[in-house]
Amino acid sequence: MAAGAYEGVLLIDKPDGITSHDVVDRVRRKLGMKRVGHAGTLDPNATGLMIVLVGKATKLSQYLMGLGKVYEGVVSLGIATDTQDSEGEVIEEHEVPELTEYQIREYMATFMGDQYQTPPMFSAKKVDGVPLYKLARKGKTIEREPRFIRIARFDLDGWVSPEIQFTVECSKGTYIRTLAHDLGQKIGCGAYLKELRRIEIDRFEIEDSIELDEFEELDSSEIQRWLIPPYQAVPSNVM
Repeated sequence: MAAGAYEGVLLIDKPDGITSHDVVDRVRRKLGMKRVGHAGTLDPNATGLMIVLVGKATKLSQYLMGLGKVYEGVVSLGIATDTQDSEGEVIEEHEVPELTEYQIREYMATFMGDQYQTPPMFSAKKVDGVPLYKLARKGKTIEREPRFIRIARFDLDGWVSPEIQFTVECSKGTYIRTLAHDLGQKIGCGAYLKELRRIEIDRFEIEDSIELDEFEELDSSEIQRWLIPPYQAVPSNVM
């Protein structure tokens, strides 16, 4: 198929260890076209659902970026890191208190609803045009403007000390790393985000996605079957 002939939305299951930009680059190479984008990043050590936009569907980004998301993950108590995840340097280490599932649920419940969250220094958010992570790598910490977020659901799925398995449903712009960090601070022993997997973006689900390696093995007719037409991908409230 000629370059530029593809158009639509791809649901890609991002693997661990690569950036969202890497995912887009690999899709570009597979399709032989430059006009490929995405509607929301995942950290390199996070996995799961990414909405990849192909051809004229890249114009849909403004409608898809703001959709709510659902994640599954693991918080590890007792250690805090500078990146708030498993990639960072340990900055605090404390004994994990004896906790019941009821107590953990009570702590988690305090994060429900509308609130303001301060973005982490190790993030791609820009201040005066400079990504925060570039400043953080130089050992700098600057004041960050809190951003409005909403936590619609924060469920405890399992508890075996020191690890909390959870599901969270949240609004655009929520840093789950920061949620994990803040939970650890509230409990009093520190915490970091050990694992994260995005399983839903609004009505799009991980079960309907294709693994990136598998996508790269498809022929042109199979690729067409995986492309969601733009008019089907746009939220109904903007049609």
